[in-house]
Amino acid sequence: MAQTAQKYQVFETAGGYCGIAWNNVGIVRFQLPTRSAEATTRNLLRHIPDAARAAPTPQVSEAITAAKRYFNGEEIDFSDVRLDLDGQNDFFKQVYAALRRVGWGHTTTYGTLAKELGAGPEAARDVGQAMAKNPVPLIIPCHRVLAAGRKVGGFSAPGGATAKVHMLELEGVHLGPLEPAQQSLAL
Repeated sequence: MAQTAQKYQVFETAGGYCGIAWNNVGIVRFQLPTRSAEATTRNLLRHIPDAARAAPTPQVSEAITAAKRYFNGEEIDFSDVRLDLDGQNDFFKQVYAALRRVGWGHTTTYGTLAKELGAGPEAARDVGQAMAKNPVPLIIPCHRVLAAGRKVGGFSAPGGATAKVHMLELEGVHLGPLEPAQQSLAL
């Protein structure tokens, strides 16, 4: 299948500058907030170097408006946003589809997602890899996936686990003090 031209737009939200990229199939990348439009552009273009800045399509404009409303604390459902996940492996696509059913204010765990897909607990690590490689965080709500024991777990987006906790708090989910999922071996 021939690759379609990718376009992008950077926009400001209450959380910072987000970015979105799309092609004629759907949204291909979403950049969670950074402190500057330049940093967001740089992060987007690192993954899609041939993308060109462009005016958003009506569908992309709707997603931008929804993201702005989300970061203002409004309950938003991104499950109907059309995506292009071409290039993702089948297991990751299954994980992303399952995660899109986890709604606002709800969380799940890596292990629960693995089990839901019919995989054993050892697949929780693979689910974590899918989260780390999620090309459209927020739209595929990887911030709603916790480690066992309601621990925050990892978050590779700008701001790391603090950003994840903030996004969950926007949704009314309070985890308490920030604790790493694993203890460091350093003394």
